[in-house]
Amino acid sequence: MRLGVLDVGSNTIHLQVVDTHPGARPNPTFNFKEELRLTEHLSPTNEITAEGIEKLRRCIQEAVKESKKAGVEELLPFATSALRESNNGAKIIADLNKDFEIDLQVLSGEDEARLTFLAARRWFGWSSGRLLVIDIGGGSLEIAAGVDEAPEVAVSLPLGAARLTKNHLQGDPYTDKSIRGLREYIESQLESILPAMVHHQDSDRAIATSKTLRTLARLCGDWYGGNGKVIKADVIRKISSKLSGMNLEERIQLPGVSANRARQIVAGAFVAESVMRNLDLDTLEICPWALREGVVLKWMDWTER
Repeated sequence: MRLGVLDVGSNTIHLQVVDTHPGARPNPTFNFKEELRLTEHLSPTNEITAEGIEKLRRCIQEAVKESKKAGVEELLPFATSALRESNNGAKIIADLNKDFEIDLQVLSGEDEARLTFLAARRWFGWSSGRLLVIDIGGGSLEIAAGVDEAPEVAVSLPLGAARLTKNHLQGDPYTDKSIRGLREYIESQLESILPAMVHHQDSDRAIATSKTLRTLARLCGDWYGGNGKVIKADVIRKISSKLSGMNLEERIQLPGVSANRARQIVAGAFVAESVMRNLDLDTLEICPWALREGVVLKWMDWTER
């Protein structure tokens, strides 16, 4: 069966087409991605602006067209924090569903954490034991932990790399004052979930998903040695400091860092560093599967039942 997963995120619209059937591994066959940066199109009243809506509509229209060209039998569109939290998000989604004949669903932060956890569990298998899974998106941070396919705890915080960059970081390079403010904000947000996470600090494996964390893992390998598939606590501290001292152009020149990612990689690095320090994690292992794969796996489980 050919499925299309349409991820309407804070940074991009990403259509991933996979071939699969019940019990099979999803096999990617086609990708379509458009940079969106919805967080940059929020008004002071927390509404997506007319310009942002128009850009979103163009991207959705193109993604739907590409899904049809790719022969998608079932399109699974979902939206995350940017649309979820904007004051006019419900109206925008209703209009998109009507005009493009899709069924765009909004995932809660907890849904994101649970589906990402499912993807990591299937990737690493039952022998991996208790998992702690961390995902840094454009708008939010998700953390989930447990021993089964459904996590025992799943939390979401407004600590996405794009959101933090827009709301807290200033200057080029970013000013010391804005970086201090960013770090204080991250710490204050993490304090709210630490009591719920204490039991899970001794998980058998700590897993990282998302493009931001994959990029940081690559930088760990390029700058301080390694295979680019893990993030070490002592290394992420060095990387956070090094990245924050660079200007945008210098970050754009880094291998594997796009212009869009270069804007927000500093915030992402400080979130990763803070999470690892507060949860006493020495190492994060990169998982290539994340939310989109979780959506496919959940849908296939449902159809099989």
